[in-house]
Amino acid sequence: MKRNLWHVADYRNLFLSHTVSLVGTNISILAFPLIALLLLDASATEVSLLAAVEFLPSLLLGLPAGAWVERLPRRAVLIVSDVGRAVAMATIPVAYVLDVLNLPLLFVVAFVIGLGTLFFDVAQMSYLPALIAEEELADGNGKMEGARSFAQLAGPSAGGFLVQLFTAPLAIALDVLTYVASAIFLFRVRGRETAAEPIERMTLRKEIAEGVRFVFGHPLVRPLALCALAADLAFAAVLALQVPYASSTLHLSPGAIGVALAVGSAGGLLGAVLSSPLAERIGSGRAVIVSVVVFSVGAAMVPLATGIAGFTAGLFVVYLGVVVFNVLQMTICQTVTPDRLLGRMNATLRFLSWGAVPVGAAVGGLLVVPLGIRAVLWIAAGVCALAVLPLLFSKIRTGSADVEPQPQDEPGEPALLDAKE
Repeated sequence: MKRNLWHVADYRNLFLSHTVSLVGTNISILAFPLIALLLLDASATEVSLLAAVEFLPSLLLGLPAGAWVERLPRRAVLIVSDVGRAVAMATIPVAYVLDVLNLPLLFVVAFVIGLGTLFFDVAQMSYLPALIAEEELADGNGKMEGARSFAQLAGPSAGGFLVQLFTAPLAIALDVLTYVASAIFLFRVRGRETAAEPIERMTLRKEIAEGVRFVFGHPLVRPLALCALAADLAFAAVLALQVPYASSTLHLSPGAIGVALAVGSAGGLLGAVLSSPLAERIGSGRAVIVSVVVFSVGAAMVPLATGIAGFTAGLFVVYLGVVVFNVLQMTICQTVTPDRLLGRMNATLRFLSWGAVPVGAAVGGLLVVPLGIRAVLWIAAGVCALAVLPLLFSKIRTGSADVEPQPQDEPGEPALLDAKE
């Protein structure tokens, strides 16, 4: 019988850590490009590259990160990641006060933040199944994605007005406090935190290879990974250019941009609520495909916008589809993966999807000069639409994704999909 997860202390503290950290991070998502644009006279291309740098660690270290996380207590990885990001973020307001703030420093901080976020997310997604039962994972992941959507709703709106009132570097100081608060909540988690013991000790290279084989050998994980790869490649350009697009093309003020990003992100809250009921009604497989169609429509609405209403509506539809996809994707992948491979599975997915982000953001930024921002956003919408193809040519399209976890003593064999009409 499913428990009320709000009554499970370990889950509640992990949820609060996740939420408070994300609120601060989403303040910085708006403040970072505004610092570059308004204080350092950066171009749209430089802003895109700044967004790309934050995801560069996923491309460079995404695969070994999973193996490292599996060798360490996961709660300790979470806490160290929070502390490291707090220290890095604190350098921005300090540099601003000392009048030494510059664009290279922003790039360095963005890289460190991305490195901490990579290890935090891999460890958190691998830690969650140790705190709650398998049948509670969909509910737990839904609440986590709801928190992400809430942070995307509250963070940018607060960030926009904080930037106008106190300047962007001082607004970022709040993010430092959120990482500290996140670490405090993690200290209150008392669930299992020992590193998973491998069946046989292997070299780091072999452990990474085993995780990659599992992802690409599994009939459910593989199409989900390829779909996420294509979608994140496209969304990287959208996320990197949304602030320059709203500012220079739609001529919105920082406060208005913050409101648009916040209201648009409310679609994610709706997606978090709808994900489990939708999967129960039409099956997880069909629900995943529907979610891709929805966020592809939203991606096309963004370049069609002529003002704040259309821009906000497009983002709302995008986040609605993205959150439904994220909840169902992560639940399915956690369910079919044995505990000892969770870190490597999550890291491989992060390497593929988040590793695409610096590529998408950089390419999108470089195409702005010859094509214009609106044209780049149209290309991104087209790539989003193509992301559904791996799902349509897999067993996922047959309906619900009823899966069994892979046996612990057969690491080389993928679990079988029992798909029902």
